[in-house]
Parts: sequence; C-alpha cells; structure tokens
Amino acid sequence: MELWIPITVGAAFCQNLRTAMQKHLKGKLGTSGATFVRFGYGVPFAAVYVLVLNQVFGFPMPVPNATTLVAGALGGLAQILGTFLLIHLFSFRNFAVGTAYSKTEPIQAALFGFLVLGEHVSAVAAVCILVGIAGVIVISLARVPLTLAAIRTSLVGRPALIGLASAAFFGASAVAYRTASLSLEGTGVAMQAAFALVYATSFQTVVMGSWMAWREPEQLRASLKAWRAAVWVGASGVAGSIGWFTAMTLQNVAYVRALAQIELVFTFLVSWLIFKEVIVRSEILGCVLIVAAVVGIILLR
Repeated sequence: MELWIPITVGAAFCQNLRTAMQKHLKGKLGTSGATFVRFGYGVPFAAVYVLVLNQVFGFPMPVPNATTLVAGALGGLAQILGTFLLIHLFSFRNFAVGTAYSKTEPIQAALFGFLVLGEHVSAVAAVCILVGIAGVIVISLARVPLTLAAIRTSLVGRPALIGLASAAFFGASAVAYRTASLSLEGTGVAMQAAFALVYATSFQTVVMGSWMAWREPEQLRASLKAWRAAVWVGASGVAGSIGWFTAMTLQNVAYVRALAQIELVFTFLVSWLIFKEVIVRSEILGCVLIVAAVVGIILLR
C-alpha cells in the first residue's frame, strides 16, 4: 500500500475529532473564535514536530524561498476563509445543504491542481471522485424534506453558495500547500510537509489574531480563556494537518482530498456504535458510495 493512503485515512480521523470539538466550542466562542483556536493553539504542536524531525531524526532544516512564502501565505488565507465559512454554515437551520456543497472540494481541488501545477486526474479516478461526492451529498441531504422550497434552497440558497465558496477556498488552499511543500525539495518529505505547516499555521495565527484584536477583541479574549478545551482542538487539528501536508506532498491533491471523504464514514460509525443513534437508509447508501469511491481510488486509479 502506498504511504499516502494510510496517512490520509489517519488525517481524516483526526479532522473528524477536531471538527466535533470545534462545533462544541462555537457555542461558546462564536465563528471567529472557533476558527482561531484551530490555528493559534496548533502552532506550538507543529513547531515541536519540526524540532523532533530535526533534532531526533536528523532531517535538515529547510531554507524557505519565495515560492514557499507566497504559496504558504495564500494557502493560509484561503484556509482561514474556508474554515470561517464552514463554521458559519452551522448558524443556518438548513446547514446540511451547505455542508453537502462544501464537500465538492475534491472537484475544485482537481481544477486548481490542473491550473496551478498541471496535474491530471485519470478518467477512472474522476468517476470515483464523483461517486464519492454523490455519497456525501446523499448523506448531507438525508434528513432534508424534499419539498419544492427545500430543493430551490438547495440549488440557489445562501447556505448552498456559502458551501460552494468554502469548498473553493479549501481546494485552493490544498493546492497552495502542496506547492509550498514541494518547493522545499531536498529536505525529506516529512520535513517539507512539517515546515510548510509551521509557516502556514504561524501566518494564520498572526493574521487572525491581529484581525480579532482589531475587530473582535472579546472573541480573542474568549479564545484565550477557553484554553483548556481549545488546546485539544489545536492538537487534533495539527495531527490532521501533518497528515494532510505529508499526503499532499506525496500525491496529487485531488486524490488525497477524495480519499479524505472517508471522514464521514467515521462520523456515522461513531454515531451508530457509540451514541446509538438511528441511521436512515439513505445515509447507509451514502456511506456505501463513499466506501466504493475510496476503494476505487486506491485500486483503480
């Protein structure tokens, strides 16, 4: 099995954990605060990881170049905007629709990867990506009433547009991060990914911290007061980000983000096995489609 596959699955699991904690914090901190803790509390963990790679495992410390700095900054800004929009979706009563659209990220990542890096996706992989996205949409809309008003909202409503915008920013950030990491060639894949992560996360912390200090100081203070819970968001977020950065250094972004859809399967397994929640048939169908897409990407691409 290629190394990027288990790394991506592990990253998806960590992201699932981080998202659950972030949703909980949103009720206490609001959208900006819940977005900030992902980056601000993640920097120390990312920095320690780089030091361990350098001091314990002997990976050379990279020297960032212009491509690293520009691509990492653009990726950081795009991820902030994507995260902000995704968390903002939770404010809508019909947020499931927007969340479904936000999962079109693999398609948009494939487009950005082609435009920026000249990367191509095979026809078989493209079909698998579409099958996986169909599964995500089936799950996201499983409990939405199929009325004309609901369908109209699904197509052109504000949550749908926010979800699409969120996916676009996440797709762009993934390609930018891959660009930044690849620019550090010669220091080892693990260090390339880790160094790009530290730079991007530090940049995000400075940008968001400065903006919140200016516009929403009460949110910044609340984020600092909630450190006991926020530190776990940062730790799980960095664990997932290490996986994403490493996988995207090794493989085409579109494949990585498509495989990452397995995160939703983890979500439903936890809901079913641990919380004993009832799963409807359409949600099971969605999980089957996602698993089929994942298997196809691994075996047939």
